[in-house]
Amino acid sequence: GVFTADPRVVPKARKLDRITSEEMLELAASGAKVLHIRAVEYARRHGVTLHVRSSFSYTEGTIVYDPQASPEGETFMEESVIAGVAADLSEAKITVVGVPDIPGAAAKIFKIVANTNANVDMIVQNVSAAATGRTDISFTLPKADGEKAITALRNAQEGVGFENLQYDDQIGKLAIVGNAMRSASGISAKLFESLYDAGINIEMISTSEIRISVVTRAASINDAVRAVHTAFGLDGEGDAVVHGGTGR
Repeated sequence: GVFTADPRVVPKARKLDRITSEEMLELAASGAKVLHIRAVEYARRHGVTLHVRSSFSYTEGTIVYDPQASPEGETFMEESVIAGVAADLSEAKITVVGVPDIPGAAAKIFKIVANTNANVDMIVQNVSAAATGRTDISFTLPKADGEKAITALRNAQEGVGFENLQYDDQIGKLAIVGNAMRSASGISAKLFESLYDAGINIEMISTSEIRISVVTRAASINDAVRAVHTAFGLDGEGDAVVHGGTGR
């Protein structure tokens, strides 16, 4: 079934009885390995309800459903605001240092990256320094695309006019996902406070309607997942029972 986190990282992760296809898509895109994102997209497009279960057990798994397509959608509700916590160690961060703070500079940078077929995820642009008129732009992408993106940017350095490039492949991305986040308040505050209490620094932040993602050090990602999982009341009473694989 689908658990609230990877049981290998969070032993007290709970198996979900139900999860919406939208939530499952976000979790899959954020690092959860239980279902491939294309499988979820295909099922959602054709109104197919999925039952994720172990082939090693007869126990019930997790129903992945589209509430708009299901007549039972109104009764398919989880109590928690957050459906799950996912982590991803497959991304790297590139920082373009000293970018001229002028119209079109960011467009040039991301056109260069796009031409390498790299898939950009999170983007942060710092406030420009008044004295220099320059800013820094950081973004994440798959580690597999990092080298070609760096090479392409370095070759275009003179044309774009930035000062330097920094490449960091020791990052981890944590994401919390939940449909109820649309109407719940204080989710960001609780997330950030739980990471602060665990002594974990946040380097980047990205949000959508039902997801908040943060970038931390890769070495801290498991501690971050456990801290956030507990803070949002997702811990079960006992250790997760896993039948083969990861339980996810």
